[in-house]
Amino acid sequence: MTIKEVNVKSILTKSNLPVSDYSVNPYIGCMHGCKYCYASFMKRFTNHPELWGTFVDVKYWNVIKKPQKYSDKELFIGSVTDPYQPVEKVYKRTREFLTQMQGVPCKISIATKSDLIIRDLDLIKSFPDARVSWSINTLDENFRMNMDNAVSIERRFKAMKIFHDAGIRTTCFISPIFPGITDVKAIIQQAKNCCNLIWLENLNLRGEYKKVVLDYISLKYPHLILLYNSIYNKNDKSYWYMLDKEIKEFAKQEGFIYVCNDDTISHPFEEPPIIVNYFFHEEIKRSAMNRK
Repeated sequence: MTIKEVNVKSILTKSNLPVSDYSVNPYIGCMHGCKYCYASFMKRFTNHPELWGTFVDVKYWNVIKKPQKYSDKELFIGSVTDPYQPVEKVYKRTREFLTQMQGVPCKISIATKSDLIIRDLDLIKSFPDARVSWSINTLDENFRMNMDNAVSIERRFKAMKIFHDAGIRTTCFISPIFPGITDVKAIIQQAKNCCNLIWLENLNLRGEYKKVVLDYISLKYPHLILLYNSIYNKNDKSYWYMLDKEIKEFAKQEGFIYVCNDDTISHPFEEPPIIVNYFFHEEIKRSAMNRK
């Protein structure tokens, strides 16, 4: 693992994402090294020759001037890195950002695969309408260890439960869903008492990690290679429409609210959690941008 410290002009970047006004990434790179990580494209802009998952740049920035200008803005912490990856335990850059923003009524959203975030529970709780999500796409630890170097699924659920019980809006992000491998219904059943929202996102393969994942499927799940070839080489979306229908029926039987877009604002965040389908990215992105 190559770790170096870098100075940056600002930790807040104007976001093009429909879900936030600003992105906050205290690190470049990620020790979790997820095989399917879309953020690996960042290497093109940061001139890192190393393999994804083998380097981390630790960001240092000047004290945020006029933090109050971010009042009521949506800040997404962890769009292209995990803000609570193991290096955070030493450098505490995510904690430093949260400390600098204390007292500002901004809306923070944090995405992680870690339970280190429990350390900052009191800080996070001080922000109005704070939201935290954990990515979980399997209950099989062997598959999980093949895919990422983050903490166990059990530890993620325990952290999620702690935040949920503390009154913070929590999300179980079932992502990415691997066709024929991810048991979505089983994960929902385990998550239903730990969160307010359950997001579903399909596995998207592009760039250099497409071959990495398809080679893995060919080696470990050869009976699925025809399905993956159909989805990822022939652009057949029928599997996702089938799964959408299946989960919709499951949600109805279990008493969940199920929506196929990100417009959940009109629904109360009560038990059981709301299930949001993000399978159809382009349609959702256009819809969200139109509303922004």
